[in-house]
Amino acid sequence: MAAVADARLPELVELPHLNPADLDPLLEEEIGVWRREFAWDFQPSADLLRRFLQTRSLYGCALRTDSEVLGYAYHVCEGHKGLIGDLYLRNGFATPGNEALLLGGVVQSLISTPGVRRIESQLMMLRAVSAQQIPFGRYLKRHDRLFMVIRRDAALRLPLNPPALNVTLLPWAERYQEDIAHVLAGSYKGHVDSEINDQYRTIPGARHFLTNIVRFPGCGRFSPVASLVAVDQRTRRVCGICLCSLVSADSGHITQLCVLPALRGARLGYDLLHHALLRLSDLGCTSVSLTVTCSNLEAIRLYESTGFRTHATFPALVWEGF
Repeated sequence: MAAVADARLPELVELPHLNPADLDPLLEEEIGVWRREFAWDFQPSADLLRRFLQTRSLYGCALRTDSEVLGYAYHVCEGHKGLIGDLYLRNGFATPGNEALLLGGVVQSLISTPGVRRIESQLMMLRAVSAQQIPFGRYLKRHDRLFMVIRRDAALRLPLNPPALNVTLLPWAERYQEDIAHVLAGSYKGHVDSEINDQYRTIPGARHFLTNIVRFPGCGRFSPVASLVAVDQRTRRVCGICLCSLVSADSGHITQLCVLPALRGARLGYDLLHHALLRLSDLGCTSVSLTVTCSNLEAIRLYESTGFRTHATFPALVWEGF
């Protein structure tokens, strides 16, 4: 007699084929995990995903058994590039096999999309899958990243240490946006992070990156009050930036800290970070987080010297050449 099929065996389904309400328990659980693990309010992102689900315009895969959705991953396409925006599996189901199955489905979908030649992802919720189990490994580059956190009391103890430069720190303003794009592109030329995010490689790409940071909730709600630009007093040009967001009522996030290469080593990065932390504290933040690539040792030394401590490690994944 043939074996009876396991009704609980998970299957991949495309997100537009699901009833939007089917993902509600999953999204509610993910909201709780982001809050507990990262002090991050995922509710605005979940609300945005629900709106796309309701219009059948959120693309990706879900892992389902019978009528229960165990996990999902979604993607968007920007020209030649596919972006995997999130991947989450319910507690108890985040096994290496399930994560590899779900991730493989999304990558396969993007590889099959005409015009897509590169796939990027930074998956903070990828918990179990190992480097050997990541699908399509022959096209893969992996860069592990740190999620680091500083508590308010540690931030408030930091000493003033002005840079050895004639610069003025000013609040972010839209009129600086073009200068900031040039600083981003110049700062990340040949940098490991430009391998993770190819928007850093060009000025148009940097403009697009800034638009996403300022307008969309992926990295929290942008805070112009806490964000700073360093302006060279001689040239009146922006030479460094620290962009910040609020990821919950009492937690901030450093979304970007960079200084032009010619000015590194003059303590400008420390000064920008220090003043941004003070502003976030004034806004009620009891903790501040940031992410940094593990191979970026100079940046990690700066963050550890100011009191940031590693809370989690997650992979940044790039598929190219398929």
